Amino acid sequence: MDVSNLPDESSCRFVAVLNKKVDIGRLMNALGHMTAGLAGKVCQADMQFLEYRDKDGGSHPGISHFPFIVLAAGNSNQIRTARKEAISRGIPLTDFTSTMTVGSSQQQLNATEAVREEELEYYGLCLFGETEALREFTGKFSLFK
Repeated sequence: MDVSNLPDESSCRFVAVLNKKVDIGRLMNALGHMTAGLAGKVCQADMQFLEYRDKDGGSHPGISHFPFIVLAAGNSNQIRTARKEAISRGIPLTDFTSTMTVGSSQQQLNATEAVREEELEYYGLCLFGETEALREFTGKFSLFK
């Protein structure tokens, strides 16, 4: 595969900000949901997914050309603040809250609708955009360890 016609891979990125106070199993579930949602929301031509091939000709499709950075937030309010900033800048995002972990999809929708935004417990936030714009408000977070 020739990548010479693709944009500079440092020009854009995915950023996930995860609440380090939440159990790692729940965070991985939230990250999966958010990433799938973001990929379905943003034009995939903008995201630039690659198909890797091994020496045997086997395909390893759908790998992002752009970096995917996972950061740690100290609490839900830090994620809420980053979410508001992303919304104000028009940056594509998905998020995941504790209300999205109960029962069926309908029960999760109902549970979320019953809670004011300021009272939601955020597990994570997933963003896609220009690297510099994202760094302006996610740069304060450290890498998730």
